[in-house]
Amino acid sequence: MGEKLPFVTRDQLERAAAQWPTPFHVYSEKLIRERARALKAAFSWNPGFTEYFAVKATPNPTIVSILAEEGCGCDCATATELTLANACGVRGERIMLSSNDTPDEDYRRARDLGAIINLDSLDMVDCLSRALDGRLPTMVCLRFNPGGNFTASNGIIGEPEDSKFGMTVEQVMEAARRLSAMGVTEFGLHAFLASNTQVEDYYPRLARVLFELAVRLSRDLGVHVRLVDLSGGIGIDYRPEDVPVGIAAVGEGVRRVYEEVLVPAGMGDVALAAELGRWMLAPAGGLVTRVIHEKVTYHDYLGVDACASNLMRPAVYGAYHHITVMGHEGEPATKRYNVVGRLCENSDQFARDRMLPEVHIGDLLFIHDAGAHGYSMGYNYNGTLRSAELLLREDGSFELIRRAETPADYFATLDFPGSRFSALAHPEG
Repeated sequence: MGEKLPFVTRDQLERAAAQWPTPFHVYSEKLIRERARALKAAFSWNPGFTEYFAVKATPNPTIVSILAEEGCGCDCATATELTLANACGVRGERIMLSSNDTPDEDYRRARDLGAIINLDSLDMVDCLSRALDGRLPTMVCLRFNPGGNFTASNGIIGEPEDSKFGMTVEQVMEAARRLSAMGVTEFGLHAFLASNTQVEDYYPRLARVLFELAVRLSRDLGVHVRLVDLSGGIGIDYRPEDVPVGIAAVGEGVRRVYEEVLVPAGMGDVALAAELGRWMLAPAGGLVTRVIHEKVTYHDYLGVDACASNLMRPAVYGAYHHITVMGHEGEPATKRYNVVGRLCENSDQFARDRMLPEVHIGDLLFIHDAGAHGYSMGYNYNGTLRSAELLLREDGSFELIRRAETPADYFATLDFPGSRFSALAHPEG
């Protein structure tokens, strides 16, 4: 079994916790930049390549700004995320709106920012035209769903037929016909067919599907396909025994398919894109929590000051997140624990029957790979308050990049004229 080690030491975390009490999420600026540069290098053979970071994964302006400094754009799902991207200095076609069941105001916000709009269904052609009063952008992206199963070298890794996203090939062709008649002159293609894949041939196989559809659009309709977006789906090694996906090998695999399918068709100018969130940020972040209770009944329970409100993936998906007992790295795992939070839900368990070194009340735990879909999926069940977010700068200093919520935040939406409960948002008043 391999070994997973935190990017931060116990002494560093204790220093941070003295100023910002646990629980908190912490991110490594160094790792964020390294991963952005590795992805860029893997696709450097394609001059137009852009990583549209999936803002939903880690919607923190400081992190989005760091990625923008590394040349990344933003993939957004809502007008709120569009606003965040724009506030971080991401402009124009460096932003993409990839949404479904999209309100008209989101289309208008995307148009006002000059963002690329990615349509999820055929009916959205008319919705877009109505929302924009017939003044469509010159470039529109279309989301494709081939149906059936999607396979990789290790078998089925996705079931697009059961996904609510995307259009059939016939619908993509019809959408392109209608949009072309409305004045759209350039097109993009997009698909998301599997999640957290840990094989290096997912992107190359997906690329072949999209490249062949791009050739058909160009040949049959005479339209210009300018962009192929491979979306997200590349996973990470959550478990110590997992083998990390080699991003350089992924990029090389896509290059071979590009030269096999697009170049002979005279389409060697097509720009590529990715929308990686998990791969980019999950390993660069962790949830730090302190053990505050221990209870032994039918299991040995470690009660921590974090809960599923801070990281819901284990509770909702049964997802594995590795746990390091800070200060005991490398020690043998000799005791079996359930690591649990305080929600009134039995699913609020970060780990079940997990072998760890012996743990004591007061110990800090580092829950790995929480840098994506960690804080962003938080919620306020049981009146719990979402934690702070810290950034470990490259010089070893910590920066608070989101403060922890307070009771006033929780009650803020009750603070309006005529409310009998507005005083709850001002408890000191």
